[in-house]
Amino acid sequence: MITMNEIIREDIASLHERSVDVSFPLSEEDKETMYKLQEFLRNSQDPETAEKYDLRSGIGIAAPQIGINKRMFAIRLPDENDEIFEFGIYNPKIISHSVEQTYLTGGEGCLSVDRVVEGHVPRYMRITLTGIDHNGNPVKFRLKGMKAIVCQHEYDHLDGIMFYDRIDKDDPFKEYGPAI
Repeated sequence: MITMNEIIREDIASLHERSVDVSFPLSEEDKETMYKLQEFLRNSQDPETAEKYDLRSGIGIAAPQIGINKRMFAIRLPDENDEIFEFGIYNPKIISHSVEQTYLTGGEGCLSVDRVVEGHVPRYMRITLTGIDHNGNPVKFRLKGMKAIVCQHEYDHLDGIMFYDRIDKDDPFKEYGPAI
């Protein structure tokens, strides 16, 4: 089980490096990594488990955040109907995005960042994400709003980009289209 002790913090160099593609067929090690990522999100969102193990709540986590520089991440968050939307993806690619941008009014946070970083992070309002699922099948998601933002945040981790790298240094509270 992943705890906060296993999550790599922002001062570790590997978190700022580009990750490598996952090979197929999936190795048992890669399957186990994805399982642990998804398990962490479930545990961190369960109040009792989170309190017991002192977990910060997360809605997305990428393999580089646990020291594995491979292109995979997991997300888990409620959708517009309060249904849980979750998936794990290997070798994701953002193949298209909207011109329209958005940002979170309260800014973004990160399990690897133990401090508040103020400022708006520009994100695309809509993206199309492709990749491979746990069974080795191609998947394609058309995402908008919060789901798109979370996937872009996790996707950035695979390229060694931290959310605060995207904040405009001269105008940190610049508005980028409609806010969420």
